[in-house]
Amino acid sequence: MARDDHSHPVSQFFCASDFFIPTFRVIPNIVSHLHVKKMKQDQTPSRRQFLKQTGSVAAVTTLVTSAPKVHAAEDNKIRVVLIGCGGRGTGAALNALTVENGPNLVGLADVFEKNLNSTYAALAGHDQVGSRVDVPEENKFIGFDGYKQAMDLLKPGDLVILATPPAFRWVHYTYAIEKGLNVFMEKPVTVDGPTSARMLELNRAAEAKNLKVGVGLMCRHCKARQELFDRIQNGEIGDLTMLRAYRMAGPTGSAAAPPNDGKYSELQYQIRNFHGFLWLSGGAVSDFLIHNIDESCWMKNEWPVKVIASGGRHYRGDSVDQNFDNYSMEYTFGDGTKLFVEGRTMPGCKREFASYAHGTKGLGVVSSASHTPAKCRIYDGHNMDKTRLQWSYPQPELNPYQLEWNDLIAAIREDTPYNEVERGVMASAVTSMGRMAAHTGQEITLEQFLKHDHEFAPGLEQLTLDSPAPLQANEDGRYSVPMPGLVKKREYL
Repeated sequence: MARDDHSHPVSQFFCASDFFIPTFRVIPNIVSHLHVKKMKQDQTPSRRQFLKQTGSVAAVTTLVTSAPKVHAAEDNKIRVVLIGCGGRGTGAALNALTVENGPNLVGLADVFEKNLNSTYAALAGHDQVGSRVDVPEENKFIGFDGYKQAMDLLKPGDLVILATPPAFRWVHYTYAIEKGLNVFMEKPVTVDGPTSARMLELNRAAEAKNLKVGVGLMCRHCKARQELFDRIQNGEIGDLTMLRAYRMAGPTGSAAAPPNDGKYSELQYQIRNFHGFLWLSGGAVSDFLIHNIDESCWMKNEWPVKVIASGGRHYRGDSVDQNFDNYSMEYTFGDGTKLFVEGRTMPGCKREFASYAHGTKGLGVVSSASHTPAKCRIYDGHNMDKTRLQWSYPQPELNPYQLEWNDLIAAIREDTPYNEVERGVMASAVTSMGRMAAHTGQEITLEQFLKHDHEFAPGLEQLTLDSPAPLQANEDGRYSVPMPGLVKKREYL
């Protein structure tokens, strides 16, 4: 059963006011530490090396420290807790429990009891993994401090799944590191510049403890894409000249948020419609386009240095969210190569969900109609003509949603280095800078974004059930929206 990012009920989980917060130092000249230039052909890493280095093309200076090893517990059992019982968290937990010699689920936490109960019923009643679910009532935590209570069930070397809106990722990650826990965190990892820099710095502590950390950019674990990457790096489509990525669909997730009917507090309402609010999720761009952007940058083997973009709000009806319903982005890499990204969540329009890489010799199809199966192919020339097909990955494909979990559990069992956070942060930041370019109407560089001071939800770690939401509606029940060309230095007022 594959996890679908947006087809399940929405539920998230929050942090407590007594959360331990480390002191973060500002990362000076952060982009000077990023390797964004393309590797020479003879220096291109193998697929295995590329994955183990977790995105070495964009590596931040790593912490060189002797650290205690943290892996499976002495009884050889791995225990896992789930923080955030929405569809995404439930799917991730199912994949975790499906791994042979994988973990047992011992705790759940969420801010909405209905969602926690739904997740428990789905997993405990599952024919294949139900026997691995051991969550008594006292291990089900509802409320803003539940993430701590759930993690407190674990021992160092156990595992926590962080599947809340990304706004809270750095908060929950901090406590997981303090507890010595291995982590699987869903994408996106961050939504703005300040939290991106914070996560890069915070991750040094995880590396120092030798924690194994997976990030839900499962396309990187896809065998078909891995082989295509190798073939592109080996020159089979020639020099890359252009990349294109599309996620053009109808209304998706909670991106088009209806007005708050008063059934929930302002904070709870925004949580339930988290795709609609930039502070929670980064909006439609960060959540829906990150996979296509990440897989395209992977094929190029570097991160872009700048972006220009446009977008607009059209058939909005009574929706009050902060999103545009269409985005068009032009990323530029260091050598001038372009990546064009098109995103749309409008009904009645042509749909496409795919990524492509164009070279001087031909076309590489990175993905075809969704995240999986990728159906990667290479054509002689730029038309997808069957008579010009040079290579295609054999079908059926293994599910990358499962493969990412197989890889993480293997790293925990074998105590091999495994940390995907840096790559996850960079993919999140590159995606967010495209959103920022569209929302401000300005050209945005990666360096500008990572140094930007607009943190969408400062003080978020202090939120309680009674706190006001970081974003407030006006007297008409509407929220601040981007105004390109008028509000230029930040995405919204």
